[in-house]
Amino acid sequence: MTTRSAMFPDRAILHIDMDAFYASVEVLDDPSLKGKPVMVGGTPEGRGVVAAASYEARAYGVHSAMSAARAVKLCPDGIFLRGRMDRYAEISGQVFAIFEDYTPLVEPLSIDEAFLDVTGSRRLFGSAEQVGRTIKERILAEIGLVASVGLAANKFLAKLASDLEKPDGFTVILPGEARALLARLPIGKLWGVGKVAEKQMHRFGIRKVGDLLAVPPELLVEQFGDHAIHLLELAVGHDERAVVPVHKAKSIGNETTFREDIHQAEHLQDILDQLTAKVARRLRSHGFLARTVTLKARYPDFTTHTRSETLITPSDSGVDLRDAARGLLTRKLGRRGRSLRLIGVTASNLVRQGEGQAQLFPDPDRERDRKLDSIMDKVHGKFGPMLKRGARRK
Repeated sequence: MTTRSAMFPDRAILHIDMDAFYASVEVLDDPSLKGKPVMVGGTPEGRGVVAAASYEARAYGVHSAMSAARAVKLCPDGIFLRGRMDRYAEISGQVFAIFEDYTPLVEPLSIDEAFLDVTGSRRLFGSAEQVGRTIKERILAEIGLVASVGLAANKFLAKLASDLEKPDGFTVILPGEARALLARLPIGKLWGVGKVAEKQMHRFGIRKVGDLLAVPPELLVEQFGDHAIHLLELAVGHDERAVVPVHKAKSIGNETTFREDIHQAEHLQDILDQLTAKVARRLRSHGFLARTVTLKARYPDFTTHTRSETLITPSDSGVDLRDAARGLLTRKLGRRGRSLRLIGVTASNLVRQGEGQAQLFPDPDRERDRKLDSIMDKVHGKFGPMLKRGARRK
Protein backbone atom coordinates (compact mmCIF):
# COMPACT_ATOMS: atom_id res chain seq x y z
CA MET A 1 0.00 0.00 0.00
CA THR A 2 1.28 3.43 -0.87
CA THR A 3 1.04 5.70 2.15
CA ARG A 4 -0.63 9.02 1.63
CA SER A 5 0.45 10.64 4.89
CA ALA A 6 3.71 11.80 3.28
CA MET A 7 1.48 14.53 1.88
CA PHE A 8 1.38 16.25 5.31
CA PRO A 9 4.43 18.53 5.00
CA ASP A 10 3.55 20.83 7.91
CA ARG A 11 1.47 19.12 10.57
CA ALA A 12 0.14 15.60 11.05
CA ILE A 13 -2.58 15.21 13.67
CA LEU A 14 -4.25 11.99 14.79
CA HIS A 15 -7.58 11.84 16.57
CA ILE A 16 -8.05 8.47 18.25
CA ASP A 17 -11.47 7.58 19.65
CA MET A 18 -12.26 4.32 21.42
CA ASP A 19 -15.40 2.72 19.99
CA ALA A 20 -18.31 2.46 22.48
CA PHE A 21 -15.70 2.58 25.24
CA TYR A 22 -17.63 1.81 28.43
CA ALA A 23 -19.72 -0.89 26.78
CA SER A 24 -16.63 -2.35 25.09
CA VAL A 25 -14.81 -2.61 28.43
CA GLU A 26 -17.79 -4.51 29.84
CA VAL A 27 -17.66 -6.95 26.92
CA LEU A 28 -13.88 -7.26 27.36
CA ASP A 29 -14.39 -8.30 31.00
CA ASP A 30 -17.38 -10.53 30.25
CA PRO A 31 -17.05 -12.11 26.78
CA SER A 32 -20.55 -13.63 27.10
CA LEU A 33 -21.85 -10.10 26.34
CA LYS A 34 -20.25 -10.08 22.88
CA GLY A 35 -22.76 -9.39 20.12
CA LYS A 36 -25.48 -8.35 22.56
CA PRO A 37 -27.07 -4.93 23.08
CA VAL A 38 -25.25 -3.57 26.12
CA MET A 39 -26.07 -0.25 27.78
CA VAL A 40 -23.99 1.30 30.56
CA GLY A 41 -25.34 3.89 32.95
CA GLY A 42 -28.79 4.25 34.45
CA THR A 43 -31.19 1.32 34.81
CA PRO A 44 -34.84 1.25 33.71
CA GLU A 45 -35.94 1.14 37.35
CA GLY A 46 -34.21 4.44 38.11
CA ARG A 47 -34.12 7.89 36.54
CA GLY A 48 -30.66 7.65 35.05
CA VAL A 49 -29.47 8.01 31.48
CA VAL A 50 -27.45 5.82 29.14
CA ALA A 51 -23.77 6.77 29.35
CA ALA A 52 -22.70 4.41 26.56
CA ALA A 53 -24.32 1.87 24.26
CA SER A 54 -22.78 -0.94 22.25
CA TYR A 55 -23.25 -0.82 18.50
CA GLU A 56 -25.75 -3.66 18.81
CA ALA A 57 -27.84 -1.43 21.10
CA ARG A 58 -27.42 1.55 18.77
CA ALA A 59 -29.04 -0.49 16.01
CA TYR A 60 -32.27 -0.17 18.04
CA GLY A 61 -31.93 3.61 18.20
CA VAL A 62 -30.37 3.75 21.66
CA HIS A 63 -27.72 6.42 22.18
CA SER A 64 -25.81 8.10 24.99
CA ALA A 65 -27.71 10.70 27.07
CA MET A 66 -31.01 8.90 26.36
CA SER A 67 -33.09 8.08 29.43
CA ALA A 68 -32.86 4.46 30.51
CA ALA A 69 -36.66 4.28 30.50
CA ARG A 70 -36.72 5.27 26.82
CA ALA A 71 -33.86 2.89 26.02
CA VAL A 72 -35.66 -0.14 27.43
CA LYS A 73 -38.72 0.66 25.28
CA LEU A 74 -36.55 0.73 22.16
CA CYS A 75 -34.49 -2.30 23.17
CA PRO A 76 -36.47 -4.45 25.65
CA ASP A 77 -33.92 -7.27 25.50
CA GLY A 78 -30.99 -4.96 26.17
CA ILE A 79 -28.54 -5.60 28.99
CA PHE A 80 -28.29 -2.67 31.41
CA LEU A 81 -25.12 -2.38 33.49
CA ARG A 82 -24.03 0.08 36.13
CA GLY A 83 -20.90 2.00 35.19
CA ARG A 84 -17.52 1.12 36.74
CA MET A 85 -15.51 4.30 36.45
CA ASP A 86 -12.47 2.91 38.27
CA ARG A 87 -12.20 0.12 35.70
CA TYR A 88 -12.72 2.47 32.75
CA ALA A 89 -10.06 4.81 34.13
CA GLU A 90 -7.66 1.86 34.48
CA ILE A 91 -8.14 0.83 30.85
CA SER A 92 -7.93 4.46 29.73
CA GLY A 93 -4.53 4.70 31.42
CA GLN A 94 -3.32 1.72 29.39
CA VAL A 95 -4.55 3.28 26.15
CA PHE A 96 -2.93 6.64 26.87
CA ALA A 97 0.34 4.91 27.80
CA ILE A 98 0.43 3.54 24.24
CA PHE A 99 -0.18 7.02 22.85
CA GLU A 100 2.74 8.40 24.83
CA ASP A 101 5.09 5.79 23.39
CA TYR A 102 4.89 7.70 20.09
CA THR A 103 4.59 11.37 21.02
CA PRO A 104 4.61 13.59 24.12
CA LEU A 105 2.03 15.80 22.41
CA VAL A 106 -1.13 14.04 23.59
CA GLU A 107 -4.20 16.16 24.34
CA PRO A 108 -7.04 14.26 26.03
CA LEU A 109 -10.58 15.23 25.11
CA SER A 110 -12.11 12.72 27.49
CA ILE A 111 -11.34 9.36 29.07
CA ASP A 112 -11.62 7.62 25.69
CA GLU A 113 -10.33 10.01 23.03
CA ALA A 114 -7.37 12.26 22.35
CA PHE A 115 -5.49 14.30 19.78
CA LEU A 116 -1.90 13.29 19.02
CA ASP A 117 0.52 15.56 17.17
CA VAL A 118 2.80 13.09 15.39
CA THR A 119 4.55 15.65 13.18
CA GLY A 120 7.86 15.09 14.95
CA SER A 121 7.39 11.36 15.39
CA ARG A 122 7.87 10.42 11.76
CA ARG A 123 11.66 10.27 11.87
CA LEU A 124 11.52 7.55 14.50
CA PHE A 125 8.36 5.64 13.64
CA GLY A 126 7.69 6.14 9.95
CA SER A 127 4.87 8.06 8.31
CA ALA A 128 1.98 9.51 10.27
CA GLU A 129 -0.29 6.88 8.77
CA GLN A 130 2.06 4.12 9.93
CA VAL A 131 2.09 5.60 13.43
CA GLY A 132 -1.71 5.72 13.54
CA ARG A 133 -2.11 2.18 12.30
CA THR A 134 0.52 0.87 14.73
CA ILE A 135 -1.24 2.51 17.67
CA LYS A 136 -4.59 1.10 16.55
CA GLU A 137 -3.10 -2.40 16.20
CA ARG A 138 -1.40 -2.22 19.61
CA ILE A 139 -4.63 -1.18 21.35
CA LEU A 140 -6.35 -4.24 19.89
CA ALA A 141 -3.47 -6.67 20.51
CA GLU A 142 -2.45 -5.52 23.99
CA ILE A 143 -5.77 -4.39 25.47
CA GLY A 144 -8.40 -6.09 23.33
CA LEU A 145 -10.34 -2.97 22.35
CA VAL A 146 -11.10 -1.31 19.02
CA ALA A 147 -10.33 2.33 18.21
CA SER A 148 -11.27 4.53 15.27
CA VAL A 149 -8.53 6.82 13.97
CA GLY A 150 -8.60 10.00 11.93
CA LEU A 151 -5.50 11.56 10.35
CA ALA A 152 -5.41 15.09 8.96
CA ALA A 153 -3.45 18.33 9.01
CA ASN A 154 -5.42 19.86 11.90
CA LYS A 155 -7.55 18.96 14.89
CA PHE A 156 -10.97 19.68 13.40
CA LEU A 157 -10.37 17.52 10.33
CA ALA A 158 -8.72 14.72 12.33
CA LYS A 159 -11.71 14.50 14.68
CA LEU A 160 -14.09 14.62 11.73
CA ALA A 161 -12.12 11.84 10.01
CA SER A 162 -12.22 9.49 13.00
CA ASP A 163 -16.02 9.65 12.99
CA LEU A 164 -16.56 9.00 9.28
CA GLU A 165 -16.02 5.23 9.28
CA LYS A 166 -16.94 4.16 12.82
CA PRO A 167 -16.63 1.59 14.23
CA ASP A 168 -13.12 0.26 13.63
CA GLY A 169 -12.32 3.01 11.14
CA PHE A 170 -9.12 4.57 9.85
CA THR A 171 -9.68 7.64 7.71
CA VAL A 172 -7.16 10.02 6.17
CA ILE A 173 -8.19 13.48 4.98
CA LEU A 174 -5.50 15.01 2.82
CA PRO A 175 -5.12 18.81 2.78
CA GLY A 176 -6.26 19.02 -0.86
CA GLU A 177 -9.33 16.88 -0.20
CA ALA A 178 -10.78 18.77 2.74
CA ARG A 179 -12.86 21.47 1.08
CA ALA A 180 -14.64 19.18 -1.38
CA LEU A 181 -15.29 16.58 1.32
CA LEU A 182 -16.67 19.12 3.77
CA ALA A 183 -18.99 20.69 1.20
CA ARG A 184 -20.94 17.43 0.92
CA LEU A 185 -21.39 16.90 4.66
CA PRO A 186 -24.43 17.90 6.76
CA ILE A 187 -24.01 21.28 8.45
CA GLY A 188 -24.23 19.58 11.84
CA LYS A 189 -20.75 18.11 11.27
CA LEU A 190 -19.17 21.51 11.98
CA TRP A 191 -18.03 22.13 15.55
CA GLY A 192 -20.36 24.65 17.12
CA VAL A 193 -23.46 23.56 15.23
CA GLY A 194 -25.57 21.66 17.72
CA LYS A 195 -29.13 20.42 17.30
CA VAL A 196 -30.76 23.79 17.93
CA ALA A 197 -28.36 25.66 15.64
CA GLU A 198 -28.79 23.01 12.98
CA LYS A 199 -32.56 23.57 12.94
CA GLN A 200 -32.04 27.33 12.72
CA MET A 201 -29.72 26.89 9.75
CA HIS A 202 -32.13 24.51 8.03
CA ARG A 203 -34.80 27.19 8.25
CA PHE A 204 -32.32 29.53 6.59
CA GLY A 205 -31.78 27.03 3.76
CA ILE A 206 -28.39 25.79 4.98
CA ARG A 207 -28.35 21.99 5.10
CA LYS A 208 -24.84 21.13 3.94
CA VAL A 209 -21.50 22.76 4.64
CA GLY A 210 -21.35 23.85 1.01
CA ASP A 211 -24.60 25.78 1.50
CA LEU A 212 -22.94 27.82 4.25
CA LEU A 213 -20.13 28.87 1.91
CA ALA A 214 -22.66 30.08 -0.64
CA VAL A 215 -24.12 32.67 1.75
CA PRO A 216 -22.42 36.09 1.95
CA PRO A 217 -20.42 36.32 5.21
CA GLU A 218 -22.08 39.58 6.27
CA LEU A 219 -25.51 37.94 6.01
CA LEU A 220 -24.33 34.98 8.10
CA VAL A 221 -23.03 37.31 10.80
CA GLU A 222 -26.33 39.21 10.77
CA GLN A 223 -28.28 35.97 11.24
CA PHE A 224 -25.98 33.95 13.50
CA GLY A 225 -23.54 36.39 15.11
CA ASP A 226 -19.76 36.64 14.99
CA HIS A 227 -19.37 32.88 15.59
CA ALA A 228 -20.39 32.43 11.95
CA ILE A 229 -16.92 33.65 10.91
CA HIS A 230 -15.35 30.77 12.84
CA LEU A 231 -17.73 28.35 11.14
CA LEU A 232 -16.67 29.64 7.74
CA GLU A 233 -13.04 28.89 8.61
CA LEU A 234 -13.95 25.35 9.60
CA ALA A 235 -16.09 24.97 6.48
CA VAL A 236 -12.99 25.23 4.29
CA GLY A 237 -10.91 23.03 6.61
CA HIS A 238 -8.93 25.74 8.44
CA ASP A 239 -8.07 25.16 12.10
CA GLU A 240 -4.83 26.54 13.54
CA ARG A 241 -5.18 25.29 17.12
CA ALA A 242 -2.20 23.37 18.45
CA VAL A 243 -2.34 20.06 20.28
CA VAL A 244 -1.88 21.05 23.93
CA PRO A 245 -0.81 18.20 26.22
CA VAL A 246 -2.24 18.14 29.73
CA HIS A 247 0.45 16.97 32.13
CA LYS A 248 0.15 19.07 35.23
CA ALA A 249 -3.41 18.34 36.29
CA LYS A 250 -5.11 14.97 36.01
CA SER A 251 -7.71 15.87 38.61
CA ILE A 252 -8.72 18.72 40.90
CA GLY A 253 -10.24 18.01 44.29
CA ASN A 254 -10.95 19.15 47.83
CA GLU A 255 -11.69 17.18 50.95
CA THR A 256 -12.04 17.85 54.66
CA THR A 257 -11.79 15.73 57.82
CA PHE A 258 -14.22 16.70 60.58
CA ARG A 259 -13.18 17.29 64.19
CA GLU A 260 -16.31 15.37 65.20
CA ASP A 261 -18.22 12.85 63.11
CA ILE A 262 -21.26 14.31 61.33
CA HIS A 263 -24.49 12.47 60.60
CA GLN A 264 -26.94 15.27 59.76
CA ALA A 265 -27.73 15.07 56.03
CA GLU A 266 -28.22 18.82 55.63
CA HIS A 267 -24.91 19.61 57.34
CA LEU A 268 -23.04 17.13 55.14
CA GLN A 269 -24.66 18.52 52.00
CA ASP A 270 -23.77 22.09 53.01
CA ILE A 271 -20.11 21.11 53.46
CA LEU A 272 -20.12 19.19 50.18
CA ASP A 273 -21.59 22.21 48.38
CA GLN A 274 -18.73 24.39 49.66
CA LEU A 275 -16.09 21.85 48.61
CA THR A 276 -17.68 21.50 45.16
CA ALA A 277 -17.76 25.28 44.71
CA LYS A 278 -14.00 25.39 45.42
CA VAL A 279 -13.34 22.63 42.88
CA ALA A 280 -15.42 24.38 40.21
CA ARG A 281 -13.63 27.67 40.88
CA ARG A 282 -10.23 25.99 40.51
CA LEU A 283 -11.33 24.35 37.26
CA ARG A 284 -12.28 27.72 35.84
CA SER A 285 -9.09 29.40 37.03
CA HIS A 286 -6.97 26.75 35.28
CA GLY A 287 -9.09 26.63 32.12
CA PHE A 288 -10.33 23.05 32.56
CA LEU A 289 -13.65 21.30 32.15
CA ALA A 290 -14.36 18.08 34.06
CA ARG A 291 -16.14 15.05 32.70
CA THR A 292 -16.24 13.01 35.93
CA VAL A 293 -17.23 13.96 39.48
CA THR A 294 -16.17 11.64 42.32
CA LEU A 295 -17.40 11.67 45.92
CA LYS A 296 -15.11 10.37 48.67
CA ALA A 297 -16.61 9.47 52.05
CA ARG A 298 -14.92 7.99 55.13
CA TYR A 299 -16.85 6.47 58.03
CA PRO A 300 -15.80 6.53 61.73
CA ASP A 301 -14.35 3.01 61.38
CA PHE A 302 -12.05 4.43 58.63
CA THR A 303 -13.67 2.48 55.81
CA THR A 304 -13.61 4.69 52.73
CA HIS A 305 -16.00 4.62 49.77
CA THR A 306 -15.97 6.47 46.46
CA ARG A 307 -18.79 7.00 44.03
CA SER A 308 -18.44 8.58 40.58
CA GLU A 309 -20.67 10.08 37.91
CA THR A 310 -19.77 10.96 34.35
CA LEU A 311 -21.35 14.17 33.09
CA ILE A 312 -23.07 14.16 29.72
CA THR A 313 -21.06 17.26 28.78
CA PRO A 314 -17.71 18.32 30.35
CA SER A 315 -18.34 21.27 32.65
CA ASP A 316 -16.79 23.82 35.01
CA SER A 317 -20.21 24.99 36.21
CA GLY A 318 -20.67 25.16 39.95
CA VAL A 319 -24.30 24.09 39.51
CA ASP A 320 -23.46 21.07 37.32
CA LEU A 321 -20.75 19.82 39.68
CA ARG A 322 -22.85 20.54 42.76
CA ASP A 323 -25.86 18.63 41.42
CA ALA A 324 -23.69 15.65 40.51
CA ALA A 325 -21.99 15.61 43.93
CA ARG A 326 -25.31 15.91 45.75
CA GLY A 327 -26.69 12.99 43.77
CA LEU A 328 -23.70 10.85 44.68
CA LEU A 329 -24.13 11.68 48.38
CA THR A 330 -27.89 11.21 48.58
CA ARG A 331 -28.55 8.45 46.06
CA LYS A 332 -25.40 6.45 45.37
CA LEU A 333 -23.37 6.40 48.58
CA GLY A 334 -25.84 4.28 50.56
CA ARG A 335 -24.97 6.03 53.84
CA ARG A 336 -28.29 5.12 55.51
CA GLY A 337 -27.85 7.79 58.17
CA ARG A 338 -24.38 6.71 59.25
CA SER A 339 -21.98 9.40 60.42
CA LEU A 340 -19.02 10.47 58.32
CA ARG A 341 -15.57 11.63 59.45
CA LEU A 342 -14.35 12.81 56.03
CA ILE A 343 -15.96 13.98 52.83
CA GLY A 344 -14.41 15.13 49.57
CA VAL A 345 -15.11 15.78 45.91
CA THR A 346 -12.81 15.43 42.91
CA ALA A 347 -13.22 16.52 39.30
CA SER A 348 -11.32 14.35 36.82
CA ASN A 349 -11.10 13.37 33.15
CA LEU A 350 -10.16 16.98 32.50
CA VAL A 351 -10.28 18.62 29.10
CA ARG A 352 -9.21 22.09 28.07
CA GLN A 353 -11.82 24.85 27.95
CA GLY A 354 -12.94 25.40 24.36
CA GLU A 355 -12.60 21.81 23.14
CA GLY A 356 -16.29 21.09 23.55
CA GLN A 357 -18.76 22.22 20.92
CA ALA A 358 -19.52 25.90 21.31
CA GLN A 359 -23.25 26.47 20.98
CA LEU A 360 -24.66 29.12 18.69
CA PHE A 361 -27.85 29.13 20.78
CA PRO A 362 -26.81 28.43 24.39
CA ASP A 363 -29.24 27.24 27.04
CA PRO A 364 -30.43 30.33 29.00
CA ASP A 365 -30.15 28.61 32.40
CA ARG A 366 -26.56 27.61 31.69
CA GLU A 367 -25.73 31.11 30.52
CA ARG A 368 -27.14 32.56 33.74
CA ASP A 369 -25.13 30.04 35.76
CA ARG A 370 -21.97 30.91 33.85
CA LYS A 371 -22.44 34.62 34.43
CA LEU A 372 -23.10 34.04 38.12
CA ASP A 373 -20.00 31.82 38.34
CA SER A 374 -17.97 34.66 36.84
CA ILE A 375 -19.37 37.16 39.34
CA MET A 376 -18.72 34.83 42.27
CA ASP A 377 -15.15 34.22 41.07
CA LYS A 378 -14.54 37.97 41.10
CA VAL A 379 -16.10 38.32 44.56
CA HIS A 380 -13.98 35.45 45.86
CA GLY A 381 -10.84 36.93 44.35
CA LYS A 382 -11.47 40.25 46.04
CA PHE A 383 -13.08 39.33 49.36
CA GLY A 384 -12.58 35.59 49.84
CA PRO A 385 -15.34 32.98 50.18
CA MET A 386 -17.97 35.26 51.72
CA LEU A 387 -21.01 34.09 49.75
CA LYS A 388 -22.57 30.77 48.83
CA ARG A 389 -24.20 29.89 45.57
CA GLY A 390 -27.95 29.47 45.68
CA ALA A 391 -29.90 26.75 43.94
CA ARG A 392 -30.74 27.06 40.28
CA ARG A 393 -34.26 28.35 39.83
CA LYS A 394 -36.83 25.71 39.01
